Amino acid sequence: MGDKTQTHPGAAGRAMAADHPASVRNVVLVGHSGSGKTTLVEALALTAGAVNRAGRVEDGGSISDYDEIEHRQQRSVQLSLVPVEWDGIKINVLDTPGYADFVGELRAGLRAADAALFVVSASDGVDGSTRMVWEECAAVGMPRAIVITHLEAARADFEEMTRVCAEAFGADDPDAVLPLYLPLRGPQGPDGHAPVTGLVGLLTQKLFDYSSGERKESEPGDDQLPQLEQARNRLIEGIIAESEDETLMDRYLGGEQVDVKTLIEDLERAVARGAFFPVLAAAPAAEGAKQGIGTVEILELITRGFPTPLEHEAPAVTTIDGGPRELRPCDPDGPLVAEIVKTSSDPYVGRVSLVRVFSGTLRPDETVHVSGHGLADRGHEDHDVDERVGALSTPFGKQQRPVTHVIAGDLACVAKLGRAETGDTLSAKDDPLLMEPWQMPDPLLPLAIQAHSKPDEDKLSQGLARLVAEDPTMRLEQNQDTHQVVLWCLGEAHADVALERLRSRYGVQVDVVPHRVSLRETFADRSAGRGRHVKQSGGHGQYAICEIEVEPLPGGSGIEFVDKVVGGAVPRQFIPSVEKGVRTQAAKGVAAGHPLIDVRVTLLDGKAHSVDSSDAAFQTAGALALREAAADARIHLLEPVAEVTVLVGDDYVGPVMSDLSGRRGRVLGTEQVGGGRTLIRAEVPEIEIGRYAIDLRSLSHGTARFDRRYVRHEPMPPQVADRVRQQEREAS
Repeated sequence: MGDKTQTHPGAAGRAMAADHPASVRNVVLVGHSGSGKTTLVEALALTAGAVNRAGRVEDGGSISDYDEIEHRQQRSVQLSLVPVEWDGIKINVLDTPGYADFVGELRAGLRAADAALFVVSASDGVDGSTRMVWEECAAVGMPRAIVITHLEAARADFEEMTRVCAEAFGADDPDAVLPLYLPLRGPQGPDGHAPVTGLVGLLTQKLFDYSSGERKESEPGDDQLPQLEQARNRLIEGIIAESEDETLMDRYLGGEQVDVKTLIEDLERAVARGAFFPVLAAAPAAEGAKQGIGTVEILELITRGFPTPLEHEAPAVTTIDGGPRELRPCDPDGPLVAEIVKTSSDPYVGRVSLVRVFSGTLRPDETVHVSGHGLADRGHEDHDVDERVGALSTPFGKQQRPVTHVIAGDLACVAKLGRAETGDTLSAKDDPLLMEPWQMPDPLLPLAIQAHSKPDEDKLSQGLARLVAEDPTMRLEQNQDTHQVVLWCLGEAHADVALERLRSRYGVQVDVVPHRVSLRETFADRSAGRGRHVKQSGGHGQYAICEIEVEPLPGGSGIEFVDKVVGGAVPRQFIPSVEKGVRTQAAKGVAAGHPLIDVRVTLLDGKAHSVDSSDAAFQTAGALALREAAADARIHLLEPVAEVTVLVGDDYVGPVMSDLSGRRGRVLGTEQVGGGRTLIRAEVPEIEIGRYAIDLRSLSHGTARFDRRYVRHEPMPPQVADRVRQQEREAS
């Protein structure tokens, strides 16, 4: 790093299994959709010799065409791993989707990485979602660097974008976000735009010219040095401010010339500690070039400035029963602890698991213990099973390169773990362990689906099970009230990908239907009913009469049954039968087919026959009595109400609160949480927030997030209830 002039001589190419954690770097690329992450990955692979000029891997295929859905949608929708080798170091480059709907893939990439490259487009700047991820990385001390792309665009200004990044990412210390290089531009073209042809290193003051297709070093002209002086001095001061040598600043301010080698070493240590965040530049290579502009500098930063897995504290580990377990950090000879960060399906080899090994060494054909956290609320089964590891490989686009082992700190793919899901822990079968799960966002956009045909219905259950096993940000619900199958997703694009995968990967065609919330019914006032079930048709008859009174109760009371029969009008053995009939009818509903709740049903009187009365007859009479009481009463339609908490930037508080009010919401209060953000709490009918995940993103430009939880059912306004009943009649 720091303007190192040696390019990689020929040890590049196929990434092999690492033999020591010190020779591994795991870096995740973060940035909004369209910032150029995948293009940058291809440029890094090109420079490292892993792909040819057309972006094709040595043995065929492209590093960016792993999923056909990505081709059709023209954007990344999943985490992908591209291993490259540089200067004897294996670099696992984790490319993440930039679209907010696939934040689960981003979180998985952050879990698997030890450092992050934030990719910022000079055309688009820094969006709110990228700032939020930066804050997440800052909270755990993850080392970070910034790469500014799209410098070839008209009016792209590297210096201005560096200032924007310092403002967005350096809130605590803007002098910790500074460029290491400045781009060089060639002569202006007919359009007045000067293309980027190379870089100048601020520390060594060396020029690196890429215009010939290869990186060539030269000295800057005397007329260029004054232009670099201000930026160079600021960089040196920023590095010295983070130096572990507390005397260095005093010596520098006293006029002492600090050796460039010392500055580079201090810079590397500050980057690895997550205390300094260098800004680099990247631009497309010239036609026929072997290296993209800035890629050598980025690879040098990764190998020399980013930490090894030995420096990354592993997540907490426990025994299966929850007892604490201490592990040495990243010990290849320690007990096996690995985590599945991604699950996918291959039409030829079945389920493929991308695994990060945190301790021990994983080898093919050994039996491991698979421990799951049991995300039962998302449609996942609890599982603690032993499974045999299949082949180990390193992914590269659609290619899989076999490896002999995977040591602590490295990543690889494991084939044929039939029960393993994303987030599961792999450990030794005689020493089963469990890793603390990483935080995943809750899916809050409901997608109600039904099989398109009978053959699809037969395959739907298995297809959905595989889908949620691959994606822990997706929740499967079999709603017992509405009888709908609901996939809860993070957004429209997430839902589109789910439907596409069901169709193309699992051969299941489904239809999307309107999502229904779980409505309830209750009595608005007191009412009485008489149930008469008398049948005399020869032989053994049926005879049961009961009289009941129904009155409303406060919300949350459920169904209360009271016996006030006197004189044995209803024999004691048949009173439970009346109650059962009432409760069965209440579950079916008495007006619009929604369950009846929050009422007290009092049995007052009745009649029985010594021969023809029976349990079944009094059950029927109880149901008839409740229906008759409902026919003479006003029935309220109850809707579920959720408490919604919205975390939003201060600039959007007004619009968000106004929008919540427009959804019949009641704002309960607001709270300043720091960082220019406010927490809004409100109660909103669930029927009004079906698409809130989409609408809030649009309203806040992607900077807000929300949570919801059910609190109660309450009466629906008459005009809304009438509309809902009309919709239900039309649907039936």
